[in-house]
Amino acid sequence: MTSPPPPGPQLLGPLLARLRLARGWSQLRLAAELCAASGVPTLSRHEISRWERQLRAPGEFWLGWLAVVLAVPVDLLATAAARTRSLGPPPAFGGTRPRAALLALAQRWLGDPRAVLLPGAPARPAGRGDAGGPARLAELRRLDDLVGGADLTGLGAHRLGRAVRALSGCAPSARSRLLHELAESAQLAGWLAADAGDAAGALHAYRLALRAAATAGDPALAGHVLGSASHLLAGVGDPQGALVLARTAYAGARRSASPGLRALLLHRVALAAALGGRAGAARQALDAACRVTEAPEPGREPPWLYWLDGPELAAMTGRTLVALGRPLPAEAPLHAVRRRGPRTAAIYGGWLARGYLQLGEVERACAVAGEALLDAVRAGSPRALGQLAEVRRRLAGHGDEPAVRRYRALAAAAAAYLPRSGPPPGPAGRRARAGRAARRPPGGATGSAPTG
Repeated sequence: MTSPPPPGPQLLGPLLARLRLARGWSQLRLAAELCAASGVPTLSRHEISRWERQLRAPGEFWLGWLAVVLAVPVDLLATAAARTRSLGPPPAFGGTRPRAALLALAQRWLGDPRAVLLPGAPARPAGRGDAGGPARLAELRRLDDLVGGADLTGLGAHRLGRAVRALSGCAPSARSRLLHELAESAQLAGWLAADAGDAAGALHAYRLALRAAATAGDPALAGHVLGSASHLLAGVGDPQGALVLARTAYAGARRSASPGLRALLLHRVALAAALGGRAGAARQALDAACRVTEAPEPGREPPWLYWLDGPELAAMTGRTLVALGRPLPAEAPLHAVRRRGPRTAAIYGGWLARGYLQLGEVERACAVAGEALLDAVRAGSPRALGQLAEVRRRLAGHGDEPAVRRYRALAAAAAAYLPRSGPPPGPAGRRARAGRAARRPPGGATGSAPTG
């Protein structure tokens, strides 16, 4: 019999995942066992995934068969299901159309990069382009190390608009350079929008970035774009879409990618697979990433990967281990990387708090989550709040313990200072919204930052 988890109120999603992984089963295997035991052949892996992500809760019929198959008391599952229903569903990601458009474009790119090229821009010999563009891009990337997307998304959209205009007015001799600049500008604009909580705007920018990178003949940069988009989908509760994009990115870019980029893309695969309940695929991707490199060599990496190093890759491994329910080996690397700035501390602190909750160390989880909450305020990054929202949901299963009450009081006091999702109001917001229109490249086609 599988040993039951620690006593106390629990949420059904994490409980089911823990019981399943304790048996070494995939979601597909659990679905097959339930179908065989119940005599109902229509239950799929996707329904198991929905239960574990708490998008749905099983009814009395399936709770009974889950108790049989997992060899646990049905009251344990029923209590967890009731607790989960009382919280309501997690926030849903509303970017269905831009998500579908990017997934379709990514598949076309993998099949034939020529199928996603930007249309040719008319040559204008008088146009001089934007000679200072690369330097300004580098400055904006470094600024992103210090300031959250809520404050920078307008600058990213403005930078992208300049790159679009420069390409439309360039001479043929400058087209290749400006295509790369457009691709990097769109990738960075997408990253900043994602950090600001504007998922739909980020996906629009990533589509343009993918087209520009393909037109420039740079599959490595195209892979980085799709890896960034995968990271976004993983963060908004879409591990299935994230896994498709991550695998597409790695398949299309691995031959031309630097060792650091290959490792990064494999980490994207690992995280998406772990969040989607595919433990075997996640472990395989982690092993492959370690074989590629443990510490990228700066001279061999593209400029837009300046932030990637050994400690960052180790922290990514720790994050995936937490998602796999293996928090002990994740503790040291997640602790180490939190010294790198407020946003990094907030994001990885959220994962560390989740790990402590898995270990039953509620007081340590609350202490780390409280520090991460203050770091999220300092960073101005709505994305940094994502993991803390998940921590809050999981703390709901621990009642009114003193540490939980202290954390809730801190969260209530900090609420007025937390960054808001979406394009900011005022001039910066207008620039961000105008940037959406600027993401239409010449001819009417539509189309790097730290803390991976």
